[in-house]
Amino acid sequence: MKVEVLASVMHEEPDGLIRRMRLDSDAVVINQCDRLDYREIAESGHRIRFCSFPDRGVGRSRNEAILRAEGDICLFSDGDLVYEPGYAEAVAAEFERNPDADMILFNVTVEESRRTYHITERKKVHWYNCGRYGAVSFAVRRESLLASGVTFSLLFGGGARYGSGEDSLFLKTFIDKGFSVYTAPVTIAEEKAGESTWFAGYNEKFFRDRGVLYRHLYGRLARVMALRFLLAHRETLCAEVQVGQAYRWMKSGIASAWAAGNAS
Repeated sequence: MKVEVLASVMHEEPDGLIRRMRLDSDAVVINQCDRLDYREIAESGHRIRFCSFPDRGVGRSRNEAILRAEGDICLFSDGDLVYEPGYAEAVAAEFERNPDADMILFNVTVEESRRTYHITERKKVHWYNCGRYGAVSFAVRRESLLASGVTFSLLFGGGARYGSGEDSLFLKTFIDKGFSVYTAPVTIAEEKAGESTWFAGYNEKFFRDRGVLYRHLYGRLARVMALRFLLAHRETLCAEVQVGQAYRWMKSGIASAWAAGNAS
């Protein structure tokens, strides 16, 4: 069972990236930069395909990687990850352990202030609790992914109109189509976070964008889920903004998304 990393990066060079990320599997790297180029590198018996494009947007680059994927298991990635030794074998072992899983979510170590989840047991993921997981935790059977027809939104995420949420939409749509998603208490990488290209703090734009996302995720339950989100994370999200104000901004985003949906 071949694991292939699908990485979205910006302004990188192959040799330095491969060493820094400790890539030890096949990989497709989509490099957002100012040129159009393709390189193929053989590294420790693995095939690294490095594709450079002038286009921008994390959703677009992840979709480009999906189009080029050849592995049995696709493991989504970013350029700020450093993989644990034996990560590919660990991922493959979880799929062998759980043949019913179309996708498995893994732990990625991040700074405490940025952590949205920590997996401690193997269990099924459902539509109502899938919003906490980032794309870099996703490992998916390529056959299941192609059968689902699910791709990453071009409306949400770094480089798009709304700052984040493409991973949540991807995961929920995959689940809604009847595919099975499970967790695994296995850490496969560590995030070495630098300056974010989209996150500028828990400000008005953040909460309005999150409201738009929740309209797309939860429909008529968007307001309820928004309040649940704020109350569950108020110590982090509302250190500088009152919960009431944050909720009003989220409701404004929800309302604007409803209006746009009805207009179309």
